[in-house]
Amino acid sequence: MDLTPYVDNLRQELAVAADAGGDDARALAERLTAPLESATRLTLLNALSAAMGEVTRELAPGSVDVRLRGLDPEFVVTAPPAPEPVREEREPVAVPAPPPPPADADDGAMARINFRLPAHLKARAEEAATAEGLSVNAWLVRAVSTALDGGQRAAPTGRGKPSGGRSFTGWVR
Repeated sequence: MDLTPYVDNLRQELAVAADAGGDDARALAERLTAPLESATRLTLLNALSAAMGEVTRELAPGSVDVRLRGLDPEFVVTAPPAPEPVREEREPVAVPAPPPPPADADDGAMARINFRLPAHLKARAEEAATAEGLSVNAWLVRAVSTALDGGQRAAPTGRGKPSGGRSFTGWVR
């Protein structure tokens, strides 16, 4: 990211402000612009680092780092690792297919909402979604759909009595 346009813009703004103060102010502004360039770049880097810190908190366990190459910062994005599928040694676990959309569903248009969960519920939702091989979003859509359909859910195929080994069944609310 090239910081030069931002530094130049600040220099121009300082010159415009100094013009209002007369010749002495204009001369002072010209003397100050060169030393202020490095301070301006450092301040911009601090602001970018703080902003990327906030982005990193939202992406956790992924991250965004700011690295300095010469005079210009670079952003390095590290994606969170893909969750490994849960494997059972003794008995394969059938992952149920998501239920079909209700008959009264519209044309498939999507709506976006902000949904805030306490941290402990978010962690449990992520675990449940991973266990079922779904994204958290798909898992939440299915949970909301099931809740709105009166708690009725089609019985997934491939689930019977366990024949030994560990198996996981149930629904998380």
